[in-house]
Amino acid sequence: MAGILYLCATPIGNLGDMTPRVVDTLRAVDLIAAEDTRNSIKLLNHFEIKTSMTSYHEYNKIEKADYLTEQLLQGKDIALITDAGTPAISDPGEVLVQKCIQLGIPVTSLPGAAACITALTLSGLSTRRFCFEGFLPADKKEKAEVLQELREESRTIVLYEAPHRLKRTLKELYDSVGNRKVTLCRELTKKFETILPTTLEDALAYYEREEPRGEYVIVMDGKNRREKKEEEKMSWLEMSVEEHMAYYEKEGMDRKSAMKQVAKDRGVTKREIYQYFLNK
Repeated sequence: MAGILYLCATPIGNLGDMTPRVVDTLRAVDLIAAEDTRNSIKLLNHFEIKTSMTSYHEYNKIEKADYLTEQLLQGKDIALITDAGTPAISDPGEVLVQKCIQLGIPVTSLPGAAACITALTLSGLSTRRFCFEGFLPADKKEKAEVLQELREESRTIVLYEAPHRLKRTLKELYDSVGNRKVTLCRELTKKFETILPTTLEDALAYYEREEPRGEYVIVMDGKNRREKKEEEKMSWLEMSVEEHMAYYEKEGMDRKSAMKQVAKDRGVTKREIYQYFLNK
């Protein structure tokens, strides 16, 4: 019988956020897979956890996932921890979870600290609908595509960034989406936790004077939905009614359905579109 993979959330700063359930689990499993064993040993020593560790990180995630799943299939229980927060969130743990699911190995998650949720709740921005982007891609082409998608995103957006890249990322966001509301959350749960509700423009000005320090979560307002609808309507109005109809008919719509959608896009009644073609 296969063992169980436990995804164990660890504190993002304050050790008081370590749950008793995670401590008990880390003591009970056969092996702990840690992102950085040198970092995690301090956590384990603090809670007097003696379980053996092995490294599991971005640069060995494929071959090490094979090793860990072999151990699980032999019946060993394994806990996965990251340097801070919940495994598999902006973390190579997702590769191991996918492989376990493919092999039918049980996986369970022990909830705890997550920087993205902590920052979102502190941001003062809408929490009803949000999307998590994590770190922007390093590849320039891929990053440009993501920034274009974010420009049209109406949900609140949550990103991670390191201090040495913060100013560049804020500039890229400003150039892409304009001057949006943003809340910068720094050193969450730690002694020097800082929450800065501002705008992208003011944030850029602020960090020209101040050097970014600590890990950041950027929470950014989404695009105004009313503004988005107006922009979409204006783009349709740049087309002639005939071009608009042809667009939907090429997509496979019948004439009646296309007429209905054209009317909706242009903010008029279906009768007006019908009358337009009748007059023609």
